[in-house]
Amino acid sequence: MADYTAASLPQGISADLHVDLFGKRLAGPVIAASGTFGFGPEYAGIEDLTVLGGISGKGLTLNGQPGNMGERLLETPSGLMNSIGLQNPGVQHFIDNELPAMKTCGTSVWANLGGHTIEENVEGVRMLCEAGIDVLELNISCPNVKQGGLAFGIRAKDAEEVVSAVRKVCTVPLVVKLSPQAESIPEMCKAVEAAGADGISLCNTFQACAIDLERRRPVFDNTFAGLSGPAIRPIALRMVWQAVGAVKIPVIGLGGIATGRDALEFIMAGASAVQVGTANFQDPAACVRITAEIGQWMDAHHVASLDEIRGCARG
Repeated sequence: MADYTAASLPQGISADLHVDLFGKRLAGPVIAASGTFGFGPEYAGIEDLTVLGGISGKGLTLNGQPGNMGERLLETPSGLMNSIGLQNPGVQHFIDNELPAMKTCGTSVWANLGGHTIEENVEGVRMLCEAGIDVLELNISCPNVKQGGLAFGIRAKDAEEVVSAVRKVCTVPLVVKLSPQAESIPEMCKAVEAAGADGISLCNTFQACAIDLERRRPVFDNTFAGLSGPAIRPIALRMVWQAVGAVKIPVIGLGGIATGRDALEFIMAGASAVQVGTANFQDPAACVRITAEIGQWMDAHHVASLDEIRGCARG
């Protein structure tokens, strides 16, 4: 993975916002979260992508899939529900058509991959690594068809099995994105660390439900959908705190981060970096704005680098 040090950080900020992650120096602590930022070039004319720590592209599966039918998005108080169904063009299409432009964004390229079998995950990871991505983010929230549809990310044993298999072919830093539905966050974290993960990102969306009163039926065809946004932030922060306490590998925090102060909570809880997702829909410049707000807080409180405050809330 190349070093990405932004030529110009947000104007007027003197604090050092760089993050050392997986042996490389990233321009900032904010990474655009998968499924909320396209593949990156879509935002190039809106914000300076070189100040970001990276971009995690739209979630991929080996062969692609059309996604869910019916309603896909619903706003909730301080949140957003989605039932996209991991619609994506597939790994080879991404490599041929999206990755070249993604590499021109001036920040690290994270490919997010999920699969319904271990074999799908392994083949997808192999192809993406050979294509020259910087980081592989493995989404273990996908249902494992060989286990009756139970997601890989529910039981630590299942997660350890898929991460171990992927590790054998993954030649770049491997970050495992955890589901909040895991039976035990600490045990899940320990399992994926033991299986060879280089880092953990959490958490993915929370399972939720909404009813259409006029139809007297669930809003979503699949009944349940994923809840994200500020409403989940305190719970996500608790899970990040647990993860940091359970493992030695870096933990990347996400879940409802909408301001620099939100991001700083995760960093003070011990997160090495953060991801910003739902906020991008409300404010297309959210990632750069949040980066600037982090720097402004640091300057106001005479904090020279993030290393000075990372994990400070833990005592």
